[in-house]
Amino acid sequence: MTKMFHVKIRAYGYVAEFDIIAEDTKESIENSILDKIGKNMIEFKDAGGWYTKSKLWLTYEEVVDGSRSRPLQEEKVVRT
Repeated sequence: MTKMFHVKIRAYGYVAEFDIIAEDTKESIENSILDKIGKNMIEFKDAGGWYTKSKLWLTYEEVVDGSRSRPLQEEKVVRT
């Protein structure tokens, strides 16, 4: 079953955010990201010095009901 994922790439001083449709497997997600990059469908923008130019971060999260804002984990803290 295919799902929508929101991808964020921060690489070597540039950033990009985009959505992909893929199966919920590592290989399918990687291939969907590479397809978009290969077809020049991703716009990388200058990070303006916010990220190091020597590292790469790639994160993704499933888009549920058109929203990415729900937390994946919750912690309830009770203070007395």
